[in-house]
Amino acid sequence: MLTVIEGTYENGQVILDHKPKVENKTKVVVIFEEIEMPADTNEKRPFGISKGNITLSPDFNEPLDDLKDYM
Repeated sequence: MLTVIEGTYENGQVILDHKPKVENKTKVVVIFEEIEMPADTNEKRPFGISKGNITLSPDFNEPLDDLKDYM
């Protein structure tokens, strides 16, 4: 039977989140899961950062030729 208990590995020791219900000597398998720290994306970007990089064609609001049959 397998029982999963989460814990933390720190300074050569595994610290379990809670005590398992095991009375006898038991074989243990430890799996290390790397936790990626999220990038700090809460920084506000300066206003106008993309100015000059984005342009619309002059006929952007004109009807599309492909849809003439439906108009």
